Amino acid sequence: MLDKLIPHRYNTSGMEKIVEQGLLYDFYGQLLTAHQQKIYELAVYENLSYNEIAEQEGISRQAVHDLVRRTTALMQRYEETLGMIRRFRDLREAADRLCEAAGAATGREELAAQVRAIAQQIRDDLE
Repeated sequence: MLDKLIPHRYNTSGMEKIVEQGLLYDFYGQLLTAHQQKIYELAVYENLSYNEIAEQEGISRQAVHDLVRRTTALMQRYEETLGMIRRFRDLREAADRLCEAAGAATGREELAAQVRAIAQQIRDDLE
């Protein structure tokens, strides 16, 4: 499921959008200004409406909408450039394959060969 989410700019369901926004923020939220972080957290994590945020922060609803949209686009550009989420996902998949190989291998040499191949892929991904 996550393979479909990052990076992309396609229509997504409400749940996929929430997952995407959460992942983007987890990886790139620290690169935002304090104001961007606060508004984004209120909208995404606190699930406040744009009207509620606008009233609380003393800004317009349109300003909240624009800030959330621009902040999301900024974090998507970070992902397109840095690829941290993609790399994290690739490493997690490699770890899953290691677990599967350990469970499926019938002999020590077969397991060692599979582990070496996956470990090399991890090293390649980290370069």
